[in-house]
Amino acid sequence: MPKTTPFLWFDGTAEQAAEHYVAIFPHSQITSVSRYGPDMPFPEGSALTVEWSLDGQPYAGLNGGPDYTFSEAISFQIACADQEEVDHYWTALSKGGEEGPCGWLKDKFGVSWQVVPARLPELLGDPDPGRAQRVMQAMMQMRKIVVADLERAADSVPA
Repeated sequence: MPKTTPFLWFDGTAEQAAEHYVAIFPHSQITSVSRYGPDMPFPEGSALTVEWSLDGQPYAGLNGGPDYTFSEAISFQIACADQEEVDHYWTALSKGGEEGPCGWLKDKFGVSWQVVPARLPELLGDPDPGRAQRVMQAMMQMRKIVVADLERAADSVPA
């Protein structure tokens, strides 16, 4: 099966973004940087393309200019084992960016991420529809997902 690689268009910050991401995710590295040469549309020596991997998942970035920008229509989901991982990724990726609802954020480069604890889909898939609904309602009030608050909502007794 062919491998797919997310390819992101940046306005001059692809190399900085890659450096930022590999510093946050374990087992990650920048694997390649190509640079603009003379008589090209951007300063000679600045990054043209950057390739990196985040825990084995390849990514690529292009410094293509201001023509295209990121939107929430595309995001990267981080499946977190526990609250400690949620806190780590939320704090690191939202710094300088923008917190959104329900575990979504935009980082300082405008890339959207979903920081999702493993417990969330378990609770949303509870066979008791009342528990699942209470979890959904609690999540809808959150920015960063807090597992203890989801569990409290699931176990609360309806009035």
